[in-house]
Amino acid sequence: MMTAQHNRGEGDGAYGSREAAEGWRRGAATRVQSVGLATDMMLDMANLAIGSRVLDVAAGTGEQTILAARRVGPTGSVLATDIAARMLKVAAEAAGQAGLSNVTTQVMDGQQLDVEPESFDAVISRLGLMFIPDLPAALAGIRRALKPGGKLATIVMSSAEKCRYVALPLEIACRHARRPASALDRIGLFSLGGPGVLEAALTNAGFSNVTVQAVPTRRWYPTRAEALQDRKNSCPEVGKLMADLSDTEREAAWSEIEQAMGQFEGPNGVEVSGEVLVGAGTK
Repeated sequence: MMTAQHNRGEGDGAYGSREAAEGWRRGAATRVQSVGLATDMMLDMANLAIGSRVLDVAAGTGEQTILAARRVGPTGSVLATDIAARMLKVAAEAAGQAGLSNVTTQVMDGQQLDVEPESFDAVISRLGLMFIPDLPAALAGIRRALKPGGKLATIVMSSAEKCRYVALPLEIACRHARRPASALDRIGLFSLGGPGVLEAALTNAGFSNVTVQAVPTRRWYPTRAEALQDRKNSCPEVGKLMADLSDTEREAAWSEIEQAMGQFEGPNGVEVSGEVLVGAGTK
């Protein structure tokens, strides 16, 4: 996931720490389960082909970078960018372990893409665009980086109503930290999830043939404790919201979050459904 400034980018933000990078790495298997279908759709919509040159904006720990690199083959390449250096370090190590020599990483703010104009066949961004405060600047930079006819394909979170498993811990953390509900808006997680919002953003940025599809997500955990650990791994924003609490207060908040996970529990463990949006546009 991510170049982000809301939380991911005030300096290094919630995703810049060593703990966040390690947690995000540990959450990779869950993300494959949850957004694997949407990721394949994003890569299809980006029209990746053997030899394509791809820019991955807000690449995070790079699972989708590696999938893209395999699709474009050794004659193609993927440049993975993110504002969080530690995230990219994990991505670079994963690419090396996968034996891929066509992946490079570069620390870069998604709002100020410092790449050659018209030098990429495709741009992808998985769970990152919604975090960028100046989205028009980011989309203008992405469009500038694309060759004529090149494609942008992206995945963003749907609305908080459609993603209760993700939203609930954030709402509880806000309440315990005595922060207003607007604190969630500043995180930006659901900022592109409302009806027509992503479509309008891509259209206003000058992309043509814009399409946005809702794709269901599914996650399963054997126990409530494992579901809670996934939130700790994959949503450092929760911890950041509670940063000023005492240890006792923080424990109480996590305890309430774990209890709230009970609403998703069934005979087979914790099963949660949600939704992401997969959008694409052409330069």
